[in-house]
Amino acid sequence: MTFAKLSKKQKTVFKWCYKNDYKALICDGAVRSGKTICMITSFILWAMRRFDGAMFGICGKSVGSAERNIIMPLQSVADITHYFKVTYTRSIHLLTVEGMGKVNYFYVFGGKDESSYMLIQGITLSGIFLDEVALMPRSFVEQAITRTLSVENSLYWFNCNPDSSEHWFYKEWILKAEERNALHLHFLMSDNPTLSQKQLDEAERQFSGVFHDRYIKGLWVVAEGLIYPFGAEGKATVSSEERQYTRYYISIDYGIQNPFSMGLWGLCDGVWYRFSEYYYSGRKEHHDKTDEDYYKDLIDFAKDYPIKEIIIDPSATSFIALIRKYCKFHVKKANNDVSEGIRNTATALQSGKIRICDCCTNTLAEFSAYRWNEKLSSDTPVKENDHAMDDMRYFVNTVLYNQGGFFAQVR
Repeated sequence: MTFAKLSKKQKTVFKWCYKNDYKALICDGAVRSGKTICMITSFILWAMRRFDGAMFGICGKSVGSAERNIIMPLQSVADITHYFKVTYTRSIHLLTVEGMGKVNYFYVFGGKDESSYMLIQGITLSGIFLDEVALMPRSFVEQAITRTLSVENSLYWFNCNPDSSEHWFYKEWILKAEERNALHLHFLMSDNPTLSQKQLDEAERQFSGVFHDRYIKGLWVVAEGLIYPFGAEGKATVSSEERQYTRYYISIDYGIQNPFSMGLWGLCDGVWYRFSEYYYSGRKEHHDKTDEDYYKDLIDFAKDYPIKEIIIDPSATSFIALIRKYCKFHVKKANNDVSEGIRNTATALQSGKIRICDCCTNTLAEFSAYRWNEKLSSDTPVKENDHAMDDMRYFVNTVLYNQGGFFAQVR
């Protein structure tokens, strides 16, 4: 990383922590804007210059995401590895940095849910770096800050992409940055001098709707309207022609009175096609099917295709047990992170990684009905007309983005 090639905002990230003007740095804005790697490099250099034998916190939504987004990229940053020996001990989630006669310790934490704050209790930290802070619960973030209060000259680094304008972090930190003695830097992709016009255009094509507003324009906006407008406009729909598929999956959203939805996916020339579907509503048909009934339907639906895995709602415990009992299919519990799954599915639709064949009429109908719940401040879909949408999300989030999601690739 050459200082001369940095943008003005990126240079500010490296300078702010030595001026004693602010207690915290907040960097938010578009994806691929170059904020994350500058921030973590700045954080390490500051810690090694100001402390010796101290402990620090590096926090992600999960330990795994912090390792992918922070620890692994950091170990290839020349400004760090040229001057310091960097060792990561995965078993205890500890990054040790040694050099210039000093050694400091950086513990990695995951702020996944409301119980996560307990993981960081009791430790004294001289500084914290919180990546994807908008995805963390408030209790975890506040506990992380509390861990630094007894250390003189401790500082905080906050990094995130935008979320809802009703989000607590936006209201309590970004809008109150001056009051909290925090420097707020808002990044756009144009603030990353390493991106070519081709890369900028490619990033533009990855998103639509609210995600385009947030991750390209860098806006904090409430999610409203259709969740997948790209799909509702028919732009992801293709003809049900014969194709030479090389891999097959089935995704399932389980229901008894609510619809039971299955999608059959095939891979052809790098694109996943939903080329067949099954949709049964016990309420509509006035007849509830048993797990055995649904298993027979699954056998018929799979035909003779070499199904690699059945991806299914993890709450469908009885049906999962039945599938495993017969040993015909390998079953995998889906990653059921709704927010992450919707983001990844929207990206997969927009970028052409998945396409829906026109024979899948229930899926296409749900595109036009699947909406954000505008009565809630969080990104929550209305729980109606969402069964094919759910099984599609399970497939995308578990098969296409099983290594940390789209944002592990574009940050």
